[in-house]
Amino acid sequence: MKTFNITALVLAIAILGSVTAIAGNISNDEYKAYKDKIDASYKVAKEKCGSFSGNAEDICTAEAKGRHDVDKANLEAKHNPSAKNQYEARIAQVDADYSVAIEKCDDFNGNAKDVCTAEAKAAKGEATNAAKVEMKH
Repeated sequence: MKTFNITALVLAIAILGSVTAIAGNISNDEYKAYKDKIDASYKVAKEKCGSFSGNAEDICTAEAKGRHDVDKANLEAKHNPSAKNQYEARIAQVDADYSVAIEKCDDFNGNAKDVCTAEAKAAKGEATNAAKVEMKH
């Protein structure tokens, strides 16, 4: 049976926070170029999801939207560095991971689905709390 790995999710969020914190200021022209690239990448990724069906398409769409939202939040944090924007970038990653995990839980039935959903919610809670703690420091 597939299970959701909470530790891996929390570790990924922590690593993302470290990488995002290193980022510096970017110019308005770079910001616009990156934003356009993010939007174009999202459009391509979403179109590729059309080749899937059922829950596989839902997972693909959640992954594409999650990457889009995370990339935009990270871009904003680079363009306007602040503790709030760093926090928003981390929360975007938490939300993206949660959305994908919930879609993957749809592959299960009964108790296995309930366990998967509970683990996804717990991981989201832990990662959100970690982001809040990080923001306060």
